[in-house]
Amino acid sequence: MAALFENTKCECGHQNPPDTTLCESCGKPLGEEALSNRPLEMRYDGVARRSQKANPNLIDRIWNFFSSVKVAVVLIVITLIGAMLGTIYPQENTFINFDPAYYEENYGLAGKIYYALGLSHTYESWWFITLLVMIGASLVICSLDRVLPLYRALNKQQIRKHLQFLTRQRVTYAADLEGGDEEWTRKLAEQLRKKRFRVAAEQTALLAEKNRFSRWGPYINHIGLIIFLLAVLARAIPGWQLDEYVAVREGEAVPIPETNYYVKNIDFEVEYYSDDEMPDRLKGTMRPKRFETKAELYVCEANCGSTALEPVLRKVKTHDILVNDPLEYKGLKLYQFDYDTTPRLKAVRPVLMDLKSGESYGPFELSILEPESEYELGPYRLKLITRFLDFTVNASGEPANLSSQPNAPAFLFLIQGPDLPAEGETFFYFPIQTDRERFGQDLINGEMAERFDIRVTDMANVEFAGDVSYLNVRVDRALPFVFVGAFISLIGLVMGFYWQHRRVWLRIDDGRLTLGAHTNKNWYGLRAEVAAALRRAGLDVDPKSLDNGGKKE
Repeated sequence: MAALFENTKCECGHQNPPDTTLCESCGKPLGEEALSNRPLEMRYDGVARRSQKANPNLIDRIWNFFSSVKVAVVLIVITLIGAMLGTIYPQENTFINFDPAYYEENYGLAGKIYYALGLSHTYESWWFITLLVMIGASLVICSLDRVLPLYRALNKQQIRKHLQFLTRQRVTYAADLEGGDEEWTRKLAEQLRKKRFRVAAEQTALLAEKNRFSRWGPYINHIGLIIFLLAVLARAIPGWQLDEYVAVREGEAVPIPETNYYVKNIDFEVEYYSDDEMPDRLKGTMRPKRFETKAELYVCEANCGSTALEPVLRKVKTHDILVNDPLEYKGLKLYQFDYDTTPRLKAVRPVLMDLKSGESYGPFELSILEPESEYELGPYRLKLITRFLDFTVNASGEPANLSSQPNAPAFLFLIQGPDLPAEGETFFYFPIQTDRERFGQDLINGEMAERFDIRVTDMANVEFAGDVSYLNVRVDRALPFVFVGAFISLIGLVMGFYWQHRRVWLRIDDGRLTLGAHTNKNWYGLRAEVAAALRRAGLDVDPKSLDNGGKKE
């Protein structure tokens, strides 16, 4: 409350806000600054900043925390360290089918710890996103805490400044003149204009300024970084960013995750290098030279996601997808990522054999990926209990799926019919002969193996699926904003690095000239420029004599 009643009125009559160190009107040092003889701190022309309040409340303390450049640097360093940790091992999103055991199996204890700490998904983790949000908050508050005082200071500049303001600049000069004061002021103004200064004169006082726009460079840089960070965070918005993989077998159409699109693999082709095209050490090996997917993109207009109804699709684009030549449509990109030409079963047409009577029933259509729930075969009924695409037996001795690929398909049926219990009997069927022998189909089925068998009698009843094309699906609506932010940030950096804000104040009182000059950097250049202007106006001055002490940038 005491700050509200603090007397900050200057002798010139201007009422300054509390904590102002230089009068906003005449520039006279106020408070503790008036008791010092050192060169003035001119970063914001002495205008008060919120982070410098004498008695901060809770909100002010939070503001002060985020407005600190040191805090911003610490946050950036921590984020950089976190980002580097995320590059030690591959991230989870780089795998088509992620297996949590990957890190321990490939990198041992270090990989296990890496996965346990959550570093395998660093860039999607809550702590990394929190750091980005804190950096963004720091950029916003740092900018507001400084740009508003700077704007007020630069837009309230007075031409005739207080003598203490001039004599405590880092570049100063004082001398007695011969001749008319106004005439000499006009002459110096003319010389400064030749050096591209914008000059405002008021009788025997002047203010010369150039390159003020460079002062906004850091804040334009901040705006660019804020846009950049917002664009990165916007990738968490549904529909703004997608990086998924889909496996599309020849002749099939599959839905694209998190979209209403379907992609169909019309045909897949792969071309290999011949032995004549490869070095001796690689001769006899199969190296892909070119592989492409002839694809069609569809938009789903009805029954999307329904398991009972066929989706209504409308074709929107056809494209031959090659490596680095994706199918693109309204921000959606489908890249050729990988392929699999391993022969896999698509369907079989086996028969059910009654081994006691010698009768066979069927054949029936058994799809590997989309089997029917029931099959009527003569007097018998087969009910599908469950299906395994890649059959294995886990550590507990229970059947399980090793992967989602149909590498070792197996079907568990319930057989109902004559001479069987009312509830039926279970029967395991392995369509691939080697799997039947490897897992012991007859042993699993026990007594039922002596009564029934399910087998394919002719290879004409075996249908193999086409090649699989793996496509990388990407959507990144935030990417243009990332580039815009980076470009704006670059503009701010160029403005701040290649230009300097230079100001020269001068007043003449009864033949006595007093000059002060300030720049945000390159003091030697400012000294030389002021000395050259004075010399051409009739005063021979050594640039070094203008130095009033203080750190030179």
